[in-house]
Amino acid sequence: MSDMAATRDGYGQALLEIADNPKVVVLEADLGKSTKSLHFKNKYPARTVSCGIGEQNMLLTAAGLASSGYIPFASTFAIFTERAFEQMRNGVARPDLAVHLCGSHGGTHTGTDGSSAQSIEDLAIYRTLPNVVVMHPSDYVSTLELTKQLPELNKPSYMRTARNKTPVMYSGRESEIVIGKGITLRQGTDVAIIACGVLVSESMKAAEMLAEKGINATVVDMHTLKPLDGALIDSLVSQCGALVTAEDHNVIGGLGGAVAEHLVTNKYAPLEMVGVADRFGESGQSDEMLEVMGLNSKYIEQAAQRAIARKS
Repeated sequence: MSDMAATRDGYGQALLEIADNPKVVVLEADLGKSTKSLHFKNKYPARTVSCGIGEQNMLLTAAGLASSGYIPFASTFAIFTERAFEQMRNGVARPDLAVHLCGSHGGTHTGTDGSSAQSIEDLAIYRTLPNVVVMHPSDYVSTLELTKQLPELNKPSYMRTARNKTPVMYSGRESEIVIGKGITLRQGTDVAIIACGVLVSESMKAAEMLAEKGINATVVDMHTLKPLDGALIDSLVSQCGALVTAEDHNVIGGLGGAVAEHLVTNKYAPLEMVGVADRFGESGQSDEMLEVMGLNSKYIEQAAQRAIARKS
């Protein structure tokens, strides 16, 4: 895991790779440089709509394009997608239009932008919307591959990407990346760590720390929060008997909430949630934020120990 790259760059590259489909169009809300949609705009200006600082207009323009047979990709910062939640609900999700919304700079890992810009609730609010597929990929390659699958989805989607670079884990494993299917990165039988986004690589570090203590952990990248891979979770319950979720997002309503909802209506196992403890973030470097918010590998390892202790 030596190579480092930002997931937002994977999104930008994917837009270029799907551009041979003439129905693909891109919408920006004044942040194309940051979301990396500017690469598409530079090459295909006639298929790009610049909406200015007008996220609500952007979503409804995208809805109109989708209803006219186009495949629109709209992006801005994750926190600003929330300005257009009502338009996403009534203009996109309710008529089930295939608009693909990308929220960059999500979570506290964004760092020095501070709490006002750190969306800790985006995955939860989009997960509440019927028809909407919700994703938070962990690396450049998985972001690239998941985005390239969206033109065939025929449903609305929300994807969160990140500004800061994270380890590249899927070089040569592109065929394993499928919307709606979690990916097992490491096999163990003592505890299963289910993670998304920037905490997948932290979960791999935690598994190595646990291995030094004789504890074998499974690590799963649950890049799609909705639809959740319930069959995989059931198998993890049978295989490991204790689970941990890890996410740079409020523990309420995100990956932890999604897994908990599944557990209580299917096969049960003790679950420990590593995530933002229902508070706002603050300004700091990305690594500092993971420590301050209790999200890094140290805290994931501790959660695994607690989950194992609750097995009996």
